[in-house]
Amino acid sequence: MKICVIGTGYVGLVTGTCFAESGNEVICIDNDREKLEVLQSGRLPFYEPGLHELVMRNVEEGRLSFDCNISEGVRRSSVVFIAVGTPSAKEGSADLTGVMDVVREIGRAVNGYKVIAIKSTVPVGTADIVQKKIKSMTRYYCDVVSNPEFLKEGAAVDDFMKPDRVIIGTKSKKAERILKEMYSPFLRTGKPFLVMDQRSAEMTKYASNAMLASRISFVNEIANLCDRLGADIESVRIGIGSDSRIGPQFIFPGVGYGGSCFPKDVRALICKGKKVKYMPHLLSAVERVNEAQKGILVEKVLKHFKGNIRGKRFAVWGLSFKPRTDDMRDAPSRKIIESLLRLGAKVTAYDPEAIRVAEKIFGNKISYSSTPYEALKGVDALLVVTEWNEFRRPDYVKIKMAMRRHVIFDGRNIFNPQEMARHGFIYYSIGRH
Repeated sequence: MKICVIGTGYVGLVTGTCFAESGNEVICIDNDREKLEVLQSGRLPFYEPGLHELVMRNVEEGRLSFDCNISEGVRRSSVVFIAVGTPSAKEGSADLTGVMDVVREIGRAVNGYKVIAIKSTVPVGTADIVQKKIKSMTRYYCDVVSNPEFLKEGAAVDDFMKPDRVIIGTKSKKAERILKEMYSPFLRTGKPFLVMDQRSAEMTKYASNAMLASRISFVNEIANLCDRLGADIESVRIGIGSDSRIGPQFIFPGVGYGGSCFPKDVRALICKGKKVKYMPHLLSAVERVNEAQKGILVEKVLKHFKGNIRGKRFAVWGLSFKPRTDDMRDAPSRKIIESLLRLGAKVTAYDPEAIRVAEKIFGNKISYSSTPYEALKGVDALLVVTEWNEFRRPDYVKIKMAMRRHVIFDGRNIFNPQEMARHGFIYYSIGRH
């Protein structure tokens, strides 16, 4: 099958590459010529484990190509995926400018029946708007389908190849049949192919992310209470996670969630609720808790240093919003570093993948190191912000030799408090004693 994917971000590039890997002919379109040059030169514009090898193989075998010409991509394809960004507008709603620009280009280029599948995360009702727009621009009938993505950065290839479910929002049996055939190689283990109306599919995406964000904010609130009441969040987490109605996923306390999905999707759902005269009180609280949680580590730093950190030097381990990605969008590290700088501190940062991204954000306001131990030279404290695996079993002797003061603020609870005490560290974590 010939497929066009418009947008080469995380979602678009993973989608296009995985469909090419299953034997389809895929053209990925992007209007960012710099990004296209990177892809055409055999590199990727972002880090995602396992993706580079798949891209190179499918390019070499002629199943995957890149271009900037939407019209050409649409004309030669039977299925067109829209996978462009929907960032937050000022008031928190999803900005559909990119989506609608693409829709107009598609409408002008349509030369026959197409399935137009919206992968971008869009507000409920967007597919209906797109369907009307396409219908007004061409004499050819096209089916506009909602096909939300559920890819985790750092595991996106596996998530696409081995999905928990595939959701299609359509009332068209023809579009359903075409997409079911396309996704069949990834559903051989019996995972569900769920068909519903477009609005329900769009809502499912937002509801999934909002639910996961709510679990994170909930456990962070409980952790903060544990800090004040002398309970241990690790014991509490295991206790509640053992309940089959709750389960252990997404109840790890820390310095808050970030990334390209949870923050903007929660904000967009709140904004959509307000527009239909419904105030989502729970989601508003989820967002407030998360923003406050990003400051919790700096609060602990200030308390330890008696309110004054001017001139103090801190090492930050971890910049990306989660491990196995270089994405720093809404990452807790950004708020933490900005707060430290504002209070007069100096920062040296290390991350296995996100240094280049951080340099674009902070420039020369902070220092960067090529190893975690190098970042510790002469620092007054270490802040662990992202739970990369390489941080979990460090050489404590090397850490102590490098640091000026042996103080660690663990924002992801990756170390054992008793072990840290045995090694002679002053140790702070989230909700533990």
